[in-house]
Amino acid sequence: MFSLVKDSGIHFENNVVDNKQENSFIFRNFYNGGGAGIGDINNDGLPEIFLSSNSGENKLYLNKGNFKFEDISVKAKILPDDKWYTGVVFADINHDGWLDIYVCSSGHMRTGNRKNKLYINNHDLTFTESAAAYGLDISAYTTQVSFFDYDMDGDLDCFMINNSPIPVNQLNYSNNRDLPEKEWSVGEFLKGGGDHLYRNDKGKFTEVTREAGIHGSLISFGLGVSVGDINGDGYPDVYISNDSYERDYLYINQRNGIFKDEFEQLIQHTSMSSMGADVADINNDGFPDIFTTDMLPEDDYRLKTLGAFDNVDLYLGKEKAGFYRQFMQNCLQVNNQKGKFLETANYSGIDATDWSWGALMFDADNDGLNDIYVCNGVNRDVTNLDFMDFFANEIIQKMVLTGKKDEIDQVLQKIPINPMPNKTYRNTGNLKFSDAGNEWGLAQPSFSNGAAYGDLDNDGDIDLIVNNENQPAFVYRNNGNEINKNNFLAFLLKGRGENTFAIGSKINVYSGKEIAWPAFSAGTE
Repeated sequence: MFSLVKDSGIHFENNVVDNKQENSFIFRNFYNGGGAGIGDINNDGLPEIFLSSNSGENKLYLNKGNFKFEDISVKAKILPDDKWYTGVVFADINHDGWLDIYVCSSGHMRTGNRKNKLYINNHDLTFTESAAAYGLDISAYTTQVSFFDYDMDGDLDCFMINNSPIPVNQLNYSNNRDLPEKEWSVGEFLKGGGDHLYRNDKGKFTEVTREAGIHGSLISFGLGVSVGDINGDGYPDVYISNDSYERDYLYINQRNGIFKDEFEQLIQHTSMSSMGADVADINNDGFPDIFTTDMLPEDDYRLKTLGAFDNVDLYLGKEKAGFYRQFMQNCLQVNNQKGKFLETANYSGIDATDWSWGALMFDADNDGLNDIYVCNGVNRDVTNLDFMDFFANEIIQKMVLTGKKDEIDQVLQKIPINPMPNKTYRNTGNLKFSDAGNEWGLAQPSFSNGAAYGDLDNDGDIDLIVNNENQPAFVYRNNGNEINKNNFLAFLLKGRGENTFAIGSKINVYSGKEIAWPAFSAGTE
């Protein structure tokens, strides 16, 4: 159903190679990859594509129609520098009706060269970098941001997630969830983590993290931020997926400028290493559901050779310390329509997708049910047990015998490399999914991280762009409407006031008394 477009004009490759100055030994998130964004920057009805790079240049591609794109990065004044860029978001920050671009930055632990960028649209296919003017030139280990109106005053605020720069083994499972990042007694290069909320005050963003009830702690290893009206009260809530150490957060909007983390009250358990996350209605009941990805391998060989599960004593110790119930698996949290969630990933057949990153829920085949797409693969199998148990010991013994230390980048080159196919699941109804990756043409082996979906050719079905490490980005054309002959609806939303693109709007389509199409919430990513 999908075809990989190779002559689109998009020639982008996020090359990530360990060296002496920058490597995964120094920066734990070295292999986390870059981001992808889709948005119409010139209001011609054809959405453009932005791909961020970790060690190269970010690229902006102008949509010329019929899956032909032009690299306008230089002409558009997208600055070429050496920052380590991650997530990207299109949003109208200055409410002039034209989409701007916010690009997140991380890494460079030794230099601190990681200020985020805000490109304001000049209405002529050029942009002016203006992060400082808006109070958003933030230097942190930023994974992603989301722009939405949390206080319902008509303008867009900013929720930012950062990954923690502190090595996990230094935390010793101490629960400092409510200790703000600024109050940690660590070196300056270990600052810049935690969740942060910035309120839009007449075009200037003011940090309100603590007063808004956001944890903001360095134990938060944030990898995904998803916004949706979880409890149906008309106010946006926020789900944060946290990697490896801390449990996830579910910030419920209290409708007074304050959020309350109600994760443990609403959800029974979570992924242990939550990576990507998405919020969407998976069963067309009008209530939003939540999907998170983890690192559980699907086949027995990789299950036995990569990493290990917590033993019962460690699990109980972490639970007693307040880290809640975390298990190595993807989680599909189904809204029970009574304010709580039931987890069904194993029952639904989507619990194990290997080392997974970006998670997307969208209707790939226009059958009225949201499907699931998962980005897969890590540049090097850093949890390979053979490497850790045997090769690492061999290296240490060699160093002891010879007195000569191997360079870190040379050691890291010995870690196995195994590209993995991304996973695509067709929603077959009744909370069941079937693996459709090969059938739909979406199973090319890769190291995929960020992904975005949108109708790139205005034919009514959803296309896909995927940012890969050390290989060209995937540009997928969806041919589903030509095959399935399904109908579709398209909407162009315009908001009142300063939320010009109506972020947070909901559309429900009914057939008789039943919801016949997934509840749709306008987003920014």
